[in-house]
Amino acid sequence: MLTDLLKAFLVGGLLCAAGQILIDRTSLTPARILTAYVVAGVLLGALGLYQPLADWAGAGATVPLTGFGNALAKGVREAVAEKGLLGALTGPLTAAAGGVGAAVVFGFLAALVFKAREK
Repeated sequence: MLTDLLKAFLVGGLLCAAGQILIDRTSLTPARILTAYVVAGVLLGALGLYQPLADWAGAGATVPLTGFGNALAKGVREAVAEKGLLGALTGPLTAAAGGVGAAVVFGFLAALVFKAREK
């Protein structure tokens, strides 16, 4: 149990630290870095390299954006095997529906609770 927590903290922390270093040391915008994380997760997931990391690190690998990209790749793989080429379009939507739905709901709740202000 404790080792699972430590592995998740280590992997998730390293992913986040790498992102922070990219923000601090490069001219890349945070949006580009986040997009790169999703694309990296898709590529590593499509090549079958991300799932062993996710199995080992648990939430430390599945919660960051690379895990979202891996979920998209996994959804495509499963849907294509089940439905053929049409699965390439429906698979990522099905695989990511829970996370996207939660983001919309919690974003809406945050908008209700907090008052917007100009910067």
